Amino acid sequence: MTRTKTVYFCRECGTESLRWEGKCPTCGEWNSLVEAPDLGAVHRRSRPGQGAGAAVPESLALIEPQPGARLRTRFGEVDRVLGGGLVPGSLLLLGGVPGIGKSTLLLQLVARLQQAGRSVLYVSGEESREQVSMRAERLGEAAREVTFLPTTRVGDILHVAEQVQPQVLCVDSIQAIWSDRLSSSAGGVAQVRECASLLQAYAKAAGVAAFFVGHVTKGGLLAGPRTLEHLVDVVLHFEGQRSAEHRLLRGSKNRFGSVDELAAFRMTDRGLQPLDDTSALFLSDRPEGVSGSALAVPMHGTRPLVAEVQALSAHARFSSPQRITTGLQPRRLAILLAVLERRAGLSLGDTDVFVSVVGGLRLTDPAADLAVIAALASAGRDLPLPEGTAFVGEVGLGGELRGVAHAEARTRTAARAGMSTIILPAVMKSGLRSLPGTAFVGHVREVVEMLEAP
Repeated sequence: MTRTKTVYFCRECGTESLRWEGKCPTCGEWNSLVEAPDLGAVHRRSRPGQGAGAAVPESLALIEPQPGARLRTRFGEVDRVLGGGLVPGSLLLLGGVPGIGKSTLLLQLVARLQQAGRSVLYVSGEESREQVSMRAERLGEAAREVTFLPTTRVGDILHVAEQVQPQVLCVDSIQAIWSDRLSSSAGGVAQVRECASLLQAYAKAAGVAAFFVGHVTKGGLLAGPRTLEHLVDVVLHFEGQRSAEHRLLRGSKNRFGSVDELAAFRMTDRGLQPLDDTSALFLSDRPEGVSGSALAVPMHGTRPLVAEVQALSAHARFSSPQRITTGLQPRRLAILLAVLERRAGLSLGDTDVFVSVVGGLRLTDPAADLAVIAALASAGRDLPLPEGTAFVGEVGLGGELRGVAHAEARTRTAARAGMSTIILPAVMKSGLRSLPGTAFVGHVREVVEMLEAP
C-alpha cells in the first residue's frame, strides 16, 4: 500500500514545502504553513491513462479567436467591470466581507442571464434551500426561476452540471465545497485547491463561465491559498459598509479587460440597483468652506468621476513627522510634498501630513496630482479653496503641469457634478480654449497664489 506523502502549503502565497517551517521562505509570513496531502500523488492514482500522448500540441494559427463570444449579463455596470461580459470557459472569483451582498449580486446576475435565454446553475453550500428561496422572493420572479442546487460536494456539482449543461455556473462559496478524494475538512488549503482545480477543468472543457464566491479575512484579503487567485481569470472585490446602502464593485485581476473599472450600487429591499452617476456618491457629504479639501477628476477605466481629496497638516509631536495616506501611494505623496516645498516655497517638513481619498477610492491616475497639491496647499495655509472648482493635471518634478488624456470627458463630468470651474494645465490651453468653465495654470506656484488671492 502506497502512503500519501505529506507536504505543507503557505496560506498566504500557496508555496509548497516538504517540511514545516515557522516562516514561509517565499512571502516571509510566520506560522502560515499548514499540512496537506500531496495532491499530485492523489491525482496520479485517481487519474490513470493520462500519460504520454494524452495531450496533442497544435499551432495557434489553426485556432480561430471568438471576439464576439462574451455573454452579456444585462447588468450594464457589471459588464463594464468585466470588460464587456462573461467569457465562456473563464473562472471568476468574487470576494467581500460577510453580509456585504455577494450572494444577492450573484443571484441577480444569474436571474438576468436566465431571462436572456442563458442556462445557469446556482450552487449554494452555505445556505439552505429555504434561505435562498427567501432571497429570491425578495428579488423578484426572475430570481425564483433560477436553477438551484444545494450541496457541498464537488462531485455532486460536476455530476449535475454535466446533466444540466449550464452556460454559467455559480458556486457560493468555494470554501464550503469539499472533495471526497481528500480527508481534510472543507475550507482547508488542500480542499480549496482540489475543488477549484476540478471545477476549473470542467469549466475549461465545457466552455462554462464559473463564478466562485470567496471569503475575506480580517485584513481584507481573500481567504484561502494564494494559488486560488492565480488559478482564476478574474478577481472581483465587492466593498462597502454593511451599515450603509452603497456598494462598490472593482477588479484586481482581469485577463480579458481593464482592472481600473468601478461600478457603484445601492442596496434596496428589492436588491442591488446600479448607480449611473458615481460622482454623486462621493460628493454627497462634502463640507463647504473647509480647508484641505480639493476635487480631482480621475479616470477609472473608461469612466471619469469626481473624487474628493482631503489633506490635514498638524504640528508634529515627534522628531520624525508622520506621512499617512489612504487611497494614495505614500511615495507619490512624498514626491508632491518635495515639489511643493522646493518649487512653491510651501514647506510642510515639520508637520504631520495626512491625506485621504473619500469613499474608499484609490488614486492611480497621474492627473490627480494637481488636486493633491491643491489639498496640501490649502491644509498648509489653512485656507479653503474656491467652491465649485476641480483640479486636473500631472505635476512634474520641476513644478510644471503636464497635459492629461480625456480632458473633454473630465470637463463634462465635472460640469454634471456641479463644478463651475475646472483647472487644467496651461499646455492644453490651445486645444481646449472653447470648453466652457475651464481655467489654466502652468505651475504649482500659481495654485498656492490662488489661495492667497482676495
